[in-house]
Amino acid sequence: MAGAFASAMLFVLPAFAQDSRLSLADRVAQLEQRAQNKDQSSMQLLNQMQQMQSQLQQMEGRIEELQHQLQELQDKSKDQYIDLDSRMGRLEAAAKAGAAPAASGNGNPAATGTAGAAVAAAAGSAAANGTAAATPPAKAGKPLSAADNAAAQAAYDAAFKTLRGGDYVGASREFRQFIEKYPDHPLVSNAFYWLGESYYVTTNYKVALDAFQHLLGQFPQSEKAPDALLKVGYCQYELKEVPAAKATLQSVVSKYPSSKAAGLAKERLRRIQTTAG
Repeated sequence: MAGAFASAMLFVLPAFAQDSRLSLADRVAQLEQRAQNKDQSSMQLLNQMQQMQSQLQQMEGRIEELQHQLQELQDKSKDQYIDLDSRMGRLEAAAKAGAAPAASGNGNPAATGTAGAAVAAAAGSAAANGTAAATPPAKAGKPLSAADNAAAQAAYDAAFKTLRGGDYVGASREFRQFIEKYPDHPLVSNAFYWLGESYYVTTNYKVALDAFQHLLGQFPQSEKAPDALLKVGYCQYELKEVPAAKATLQSVVSKYPSSKAAGLAKERLRRIQTTAG
């Protein structure tokens, strides 16, 4: 029996050793396959990351393009607004000049009719652009001569040109000079508004606030009153006077509900609320 068992073991052991070698080889092959699969997965991940980076760069380029287009639209809108204000200023000055003979007792119907047509044209232009037309009230004082009125209009137009050219410091200087030299001119309220704008653009919020408040105090019926009150709120916000800014913006909405300024005030109030939240 012992001899038979020994003989059997001689046959079994080589077979077992061969099975072990095969099993080890299989495991090595599996490990190699797994490593190869991992390499393929890594390559796929790398390719996906490269594609995502390429897409991100394309998106960033598109965003920059959209931002540039938005800036162009904003600049165009500002230019159109300034052009409208300049045209309305000329009409208002013409209306004032035409109304002067009637007020002095000369009774010139043609002049009065011309002034009325000018005011109507100004109102039509303002309505088409979503603003309320109103001739700024003139201060009591000596009426300007035709030559002085022409010089005043030229000075106002020159200040506008400087503003449109982006020279805000120069524009503020020219609007101040216009206000000082022609304090009784009907465009003084407009000049105060653009004086405030020139300071606001250069982040001189305190001085801008003074200009807008001066306009509201001296010319409460000015066509620029809604926008001036809106900018008062903006200045207060920039000066960290948040409660006052919110109250001012709410006042814009309540006093001028159908104006463009009211819509802008609502939007700024929402932004303030979001920031506070």
